[in-house]
Amino acid sequence: MADTPKSLGLTPELHDYLVAHGTPPDPVLEALIVRTEALGGIARMQIAPEQGALMTVLTRLLGVRVAVEIGTFTGYSALCIARGLEPGGRLVCCDVSDEWTAIARDAWEEAGVADRIDLRIAPAIETIATLPEAEHVDLVFIDADKESYAAYYEALLPRLRRNGVILVDNTLWSGAVVDPAAQDPSTVAIRAFNAMVAADDRVDTVMLSISDGLTLIRKR
Repeated sequence: MADTPKSLGLTPELHDYLVAHGTPPDPVLEALIVRTEALGGIARMQIAPEQGALMTVLTRLLGVRVAVEIGTFTGYSALCIARGLEPGGRLVCCDVSDEWTAIARDAWEEAGVADRIDLRIAPAIETIATLPEAEHVDLVFIDADKESYAAYYEALLPRLRRNGVILVDNTLWSGAVVDPAAQDPSTVAIRAFNAMVAADDRVDTVMLSISDGLTLIRKR
């Protein structure tokens, strides 16, 4: 049946197989995973290796010259995007933590991509406001405070070129989006964001079950 789910739960063994049969993390990314894990429970904010590989491939496929990331943490996703940029391409990273992004800076230097990344420590909505209003952005990755997803989206979509892509992380939110009992602010915000994007006739969208849910949004 066309409406029968075709995905399956990933065991640790199947996840290892999946990562190994894509482009696996290189030594720089492996070291960044280890260093981030040492932070404790907050390390769950780091994206999955297969998501990073997908983001590098998408960046290359789109021929990205200008990218924006909202929520950088320890820099794994930024590194993956930066590696896929066209020659001379730039990635603007928005975060509010000097502590976490110090780890990111070390990894970017080691990977040889630091010159492609413009890290701005400030509330993301303020940084977005400083960007040109013209349609010039090729790729956006949003992975920050869930209550502000809609605001980031609305501020960046006018700056996105036609056929540009916005990637939004955590849109399945560990399954809480379909749990009526889950009414915390983050879950409510993600549900509202998902509904808003699905109804937005300015874009085409697909929600992927990769990792914790990754929504791919193309500007028409």
